[in-house]
Amino acid sequence: MARDPHRRESRRSRSRKHNPDGTMSLRDHLYDLRHRLTLALMFLAIGAIFGYIWWSWEIWKGGSLGNIMIAPYCELPADLRLPKDECKLIQSTPFEAFLVRLKVGLGAGAVLTSPFWLYQIWAFVAPGLYDKERKFARTFVLFASLLFVAGAFLAYYVVPQGLDVLVSFGGDQFATALRANDYFSFILVMLLIFGVSFELPLVIIMLNQTGVLSYEKLKRWRRGFFFGLFVFAAIATPGTDPFSMLALSVAMCVLFELSVQVARIHDKRKARRLAGAEEDYSNLSDDDVSPLNLQTHKDQDNQPSPTPTSPPRDDKPGYDDVT
Repeated sequence: MARDPHRRESRRSRSRKHNPDGTMSLRDHLYDLRHRLTLALMFLAIGAIFGYIWWSWEIWKGGSLGNIMIAPYCELPADLRLPKDECKLIQSTPFEAFLVRLKVGLGAGAVLTSPFWLYQIWAFVAPGLYDKERKFARTFVLFASLLFVAGAFLAYYVVPQGLDVLVSFGGDQFATALRANDYFSFILVMLLIFGVSFELPLVIIMLNQTGVLSYEKLKRWRRGFFFGLFVFAAIATPGTDPFSMLALSVAMCVLFELSVQVARIHDKRKARRLAGAEEDYSNLSDDDVSPLNLQTHKDQDNQPSPTPTSPPRDDKPGYDDVT
């Protein structure tokens, strides 16, 4: 049975691309959601396949993914590893190596393809946003990807110091023979923690853009934020050396200070725009809201209400409704 071309054309005409105002029915929203999820999963699958192949192949002379991920373990002193003078992990189950390779490849692929599947999420949400919010969402997706990768890189260079401290608690009475699944799970969790922690400035800027956190509040709470960031860095980095803790804490403090300055610039522009809007509302864009003049209402409320007066009486004889 041949498909009706008119039905296909009508469905195509209902798409968002042919709707200038971006309005869609519930059915079209579900079609678009399925389309975006399919593309996002496709990008994740491509990234996972690439990461799985990268595990044992050197790409661009940067080393294979397996050697890159096992490098922090190989930096441990030789007397702490078992067997000594070798850099190998233990496989306790027949499928452990395959599952570890698949998990690490999926994580690497998700990071590498994050701009593509994050764009699919943004493309689904964007029609419901104002023009100003769309521009902010584009910038948010770009900087979220860059900051996550930067945090993961910092974690990769911090992990060896923390791992050295953790495995040396037992002294000479213990030798380290790590299971592959446990080791790579530890590495991936550390990369995730550092990557997510680097999203702090974006969260602060987003709260400032929505009016939840003003620059005055951030300036007043700056010392408390700095203290909390140093405490978080001390907990997140298990190493006793000051370099690893300072690397994370100083980086997060710098990012926090940058977000505070962005909030300061935004609040200044907002105050200047609102001050001009009180005199001329024609300068406001379609996305901005004109301020309310509450002083007029307060003045009207403070004025005494006039004394009610009865209407003048007519001395002429009248008739009632019955008459």
